[in-house]
Amino acid sequence: MLTRTPGRASTMPPAESLTNFAVTGATLAIHLSVHNLAQVVADLTPAYGADCPVAVVWRASWPDQQIVRATLDTIEQAVAGSTAKNLQRTALILVGRVLAAQDFAESSLYAPGYDRRFRPQDAGSRFAGASE
Repeated sequence: MLTRTPGRASTMPPAESLTNFAVTGATLAIHLSVHNLAQVVADLTPAYGADCPVAVVWRASWPDQQIVRATLDTIEQAVAGSTAKNLQRTALILVGRVLAAQDFAESSLYAPGYDRRFRPQDAGSRFAGASE
């Protein structure tokens, strides 16, 4: 779920609070909120638990990308102790149990050998010649 915290420029709809999203247990991607990290932690900890994994990602996919991983209980200290400099608003905060998952298969949806309806892999595909 992609969201943000309320800011000076705009609020959030009342139903779209972090505490409301947290009760779903969904993985959250919170943008434009690293400056509000203490409040993010306070809002999410009751529902996710202090041991819930968190990753704060600055400049995702850029050559100078930096990632700090911790738990809700330790993320503020981890960010404060990070060697990264000037880690500001462009950070993305990811929160959810999936961040600790280790034994699952990645999706095959875009794998080169995955035969799919709109992009059959070869003429022998069960989807070859399908118009829809």
